[in-house]
Amino acid sequence: MGFVPFPAKIHEEVIPVLPFWALISFGAYLLFKLGYGVLTFNDVPDAHAELMKQIDQAKTELRKKGVDVDTDG
Repeated sequence: MGFVPFPAKIHEEVIPVLPFWALISFGAYLLFKLGYGVLTFNDVPDAHAELMKQIDQAKTELRKKGVDVDTDG
């Protein structure tokens, strides 16, 4: 567009690929962030215990309503 005077080589070779470069860089950043999050994910025993307690409570309430929750398959 000519707003900033750059050499012709930059206008012809660099500027057209900038959107693709930005998209690929952003994707690489997100993949790194996801991988780092998985790598540093901590196991939370308290949350597991609370979830198991809630599952048992739900099973008890369903049994009171006549729902069979202990069948396999």
